[in-house]
Amino acid sequence: MSAVPNPTLQEYSKRIEQLALDLGLDYYPVDFELVPNNFMMEIAVYGLPVRMPHWSFGIRYIHQLIRQGMGNSRIFEVMFPGDPCHAYLVNDNTVPENTLVVAHVLGHADFAKNNHLFARFMEMAGGHILEQAAARAHQIDAALEEYGQERVEAVLDAALALEPHIDINQELHRPLYPTHQAPRGEVPEPDAFRKRFHNLPGEKIISEPQRMSSRALIPPQSEYDLLWFIANYAPDLEGWERDIFLAVREESYYFYPVFACQIMNEGWASYWHARLLREADFLPHDLYLSAIKAHSDVVRPYAADNQLALAVNPYHLGFSIWEDIIEKNGIDAARGIMKEEDDFGFIRNYLSVELAEKLELFVYESHDDGGIKIANRDIHAIRESILAPKFNYGAPRIAATHLHIDGSLEMLHDHESDGRGLDINRAERVLEYIARVWRRPVSLQTVGHSGNTRVISSKKS
Repeated sequence: MSAVPNPTLQEYSKRIEQLALDLGLDYYPVDFELVPNNFMMEIAVYGLPVRMPHWSFGIRYIHQLIRQGMGNSRIFEVMFPGDPCHAYLVNDNTVPENTLVVAHVLGHADFAKNNHLFARFMEMAGGHILEQAAARAHQIDAALEEYGQERVEAVLDAALALEPHIDINQELHRPLYPTHQAPRGEVPEPDAFRKRFHNLPGEKIISEPQRMSSRALIPPQSEYDLLWFIANYAPDLEGWERDIFLAVREESYYFYPVFACQIMNEGWASYWHARLLREADFLPHDLYLSAIKAHSDVVRPYAADNQLALAVNPYHLGFSIWEDIIEKNGIDAARGIMKEEDDFGFIRNYLSVELAEKLELFVYESHDDGGIKIANRDIHAIRESILAPKFNYGAPRIAATHLHIDGSLEMLHDHESDGRGLDINRAERVLEYIARVWRRPVSLQTVGHSGNTRVISSKKS
């Protein structure tokens, strides 16, 4: 653990880390850094301390500033898994709050090292995201100097609009499609009679017909990794443009486990920060009480002033499920679940009817007049309602389906497996972004409100 420039916090951090190791946590080293609140906000908005510049991050920063000003979104820490992990704490927060954050981060670090999904994606994307992101930002700065703001921003518009459109079942580094189809059928071997006939005096040996291969279809099947597909098959994409698409794609691979395991991961970290604080008998009583108050604020199930919460707090839900698992089955069983599951398996297998009733979970529906009505308390509906926003990285399921000889591209919205419609205005805007870098006609087939086929087209800009 790197030095924290606060002697009291540094001392508590060292002892909490030793306690974590004694209790069986296993994690990569963690580098802690105390930073000002405005820098923490930039990290939270950009997703990384140094990242490629784009106007959309400025919009997110304004939204975050408004939410924080209203008291609705206070940031305690940002942690990046890797070897080592990097964690940022706010230097204006109190020692009790940052002591809790240190314990919380150790829980995250344990999860990131041992969960199989994290391990798989870190093996592909590497464990040095901060250095990689900084190098990419430097490359884009160089591109801005050489090609100008307008050209670089057009590429970033398209790449960042497609940020979640990767195929998590594919490897980060994958080969291109085969250029030719394998020939259909096999030419049979000559039988014994034909061989003897060909060997008769005066008979001309006829060579076997040559099997012709044909140009392969591109893509050979529906391709859901749009960032990869555009980077490799856009007809006129230049090398520096391709590099931007691949950089955004690699960062999407890095962040996918954080997205797919949010409830598990935040719950696991919350369980461990609560347990570490409880067992840290070296902490002064007043500091412990202040830290536990911060814990209660983090894992509370409701909005301000005990108002009804219409969105799930992942800290509270994850913490509650882990406590239930550990109470019933023990910490070793919990560690096994932590290693094997993501949020889909975690919620479907371990959010029980009894726990859902205890947490007062329900599915609601809203009306045009602003009214809210409880629609369902069925456990299956509750589970799927929690998981629905996580499907396909939270994005509509869109595939590239056919690249024509003239370079025009057909895409398809897989609405049947997606289970949701498209925001047509947003889809048209994203299609325009794609057309600017594809530089040939692009079309997207989806369905309208009445279920009829609808094709959105964008011509070369």
